[in-house]
Amino acid sequence: MTRPIRSLLIANRGEIAVRIIRTARAMGLRTIAVYSEADADALHVQMADEAYPVGAAPARDSYLRIDTLIETAVRAGADAIHPGYGFLSENEAFADACAKAGIVFVGPPASAIRAMGSKSAAKALMDKAGVPLVPGYHGEDQDPDLLAREAERIGYPVLIKASAGGGGKGMKVVRAANEFADALASAQREARNAFGDDRVLVEKYLTQPRHIEVQVFADTHGNCVYLHERDCSIQRRHQKVVEEAPAPGMTPERRARMGRAAVEAARAVGYVGAGTVEFIAEGDGFFFMEMNTRLQVEHPVTEAITGQDLVEWQIRVARGETLPLAQDDIPLVGHAFEVRLYAEDPERDFLPQVGRLDHLVLPAGLPGVRIDSGVGAGDQVSIHYDPMIAKIITSGADRAEAAGRMVAALAATEVVGLPTNRAFLQAIFATPAFAAADFDTGFIERHRAELLPGPAAPGPRDLALAALHVLLDEARASAAGADPADPHSPWGLAAGWRMNRSAFVDLTFAGAGERHVVRAHYVPGGFRLDLPGGTVAAEGTLDPDGGLTARLAGVRLKARVLRSGHKLVIFAAGTECTLDHVDPRFASAAAAGGAGRLVSPMPGTITRVAVAAGDAVKKGDPLVVVEAMKMEHTVAAPRDGTVKSVRYAVGDLVEDGAELLVLEETE
Repeated sequence: MTRPIRSLLIANRGEIAVRIIRTARAMGLRTIAVYSEADADALHVQMADEAYPVGAAPARDSYLRIDTLIETAVRAGADAIHPGYGFLSENEAFADACAKAGIVFVGPPASAIRAMGSKSAAKALMDKAGVPLVPGYHGEDQDPDLLAREAERIGYPVLIKASAGGGGKGMKVVRAANEFADALASAQREARNAFGDDRVLVEKYLTQPRHIEVQVFADTHGNCVYLHERDCSIQRRHQKVVEEAPAPGMTPERRARMGRAAVEAARAVGYVGAGTVEFIAEGDGFFFMEMNTRLQVEHPVTEAITGQDLVEWQIRVARGETLPLAQDDIPLVGHAFEVRLYAEDPERDFLPQVGRLDHLVLPAGLPGVRIDSGVGAGDQVSIHYDPMIAKIITSGADRAEAAGRMVAALAATEVVGLPTNRAFLQAIFATPAFAAADFDTGFIERHRAELLPGPAAPGPRDLALAALHVLLDEARASAAGADPADPHSPWGLAAGWRMNRSAFVDLTFAGAGERHVVRAHYVPGGFRLDLPGGTVAAEGTLDPDGGLTARLAGVRLKARVLRSGHKLVIFAAGTECTLDHVDPRFASAAAAGGAGRLVSPMPGTITRVAVAAGDAVKKGDPLVVVEAMKMEHTVAAPRDGTVKSVRYAVGDLVEDGAELLVLEETE
């Protein structure tokens, strides 16, 4: 039986909301967005035919309010609700509420979500079906002592995982018994904050596994297919960084075995719609991990190799139609990659960053490149949501071509205002092991020295471009301020005229912990720059958007130099360099703060205070836990000492760099 869907409410935000709106509009549907106070001007709000406010910025007060979302859908006259991914996409109560309201839920039935929503219950189901499982404890008893004993039985290292979750939330690797209690408490807090459920399971942690997932799709007519696999092994903190399809080294025979296992898993719970069955593979074996009862973040790589629009498939299945293709008709053409461009600082353990995107250029329009993003220049990356800026997807005839297009796409990406993982992603694709597909889930840790080499000293080209930008910008400002009534006045010239002085100026830049002085001599038509590596002739033109056309020692090149506060961000030839422009007129002392003052590594919420004033602590003891974007960071004691004072309590909001407590060193 078909069900008419003429209007669709998207119960999500960001790039997935934008993605759904585009497909729904192409299918002729009326699109209805919802938004929190923080998203009033967001891209998905601007794109939708209608948009309704649903609450305050925290997700629990807006995007996670089932009652508000249902009321809004009824008020807007929506025939269906698409939950996207994250938030309520795998919430059985939401699916039930839609059904009770007579609204089509674009997703699986609540019974399937219920069966697969608990990792423990799902693994028990797979065990009965004969699907191989990683050794572990998947029981309902959550007594901490029992869990610790089970960890001992399984054997360290073990992995604690939130039973109700995914995306790396509530997931901790424990390598020794004395780490278990703290890791369990942290995993439970993250799980409770992210999913409202703090139950966990404990499994053996495999040391060199590949993470391979299979895209499945089922309709209400008994058809179920798999749309090949994705390799998601490149991860940090159990969150995917790079995804590709198909998985390197996958034989047709193994693909068929894993695909059939995934289809049987879906059939076992009466599945309908899009789902992903995740496997961990090591050697010749593969083991069921979990099933995500929703569309995945990385679904675009599957779309790239099959030529299908999976959101369109979802809507058609929700209407009651049959699957568009049978198993043998699903193409597998070429190769595709996806990376997630995040506002985060890889040099600080990938801490999420919040703030304003002062400048954003994404590489749309390049051959074989697709961009999924929900933000633009001037938008805020909020503490309340995931810090993903965009997904960059590339495809090609084979793995090498798709990888080459990703290299070009990342080189053309520009972000100013917040630290990002762009250079880190570039380093992954430049690693010979990655090019050879020699990787597993430990790839990033194993190649950390290559991927995170630390701040590099600016080269002569970077210093020359920075100096040229400053000089041309000052010349433009000087010309703009000239007296039009006396255009020949030397005071209005921008060519370096100085009374009783040589025609040069010293410019000071700081980068990678060092200061560099560039002496710029004004010469006809340009400048002569004294750089650390020698002297070069320089000239150029500067556009209002920071575009710089330069000629250095006769070599012409194009760059972009943008100012963000006192910093200059230089994009040239696919590289990025950030320098402080040190103006001696405004130089100030370094920020105050004694060695005993411990500060927050990021803006967030205090979720745990483990000490009080007067407590004696040992080096490495946890002191305060800060949570942002559903991820926790523990501030530990850097040395033995006594807590002199604690500045914040559980529930308090703190800024990046806020002083959390003062620790007196033990004499």
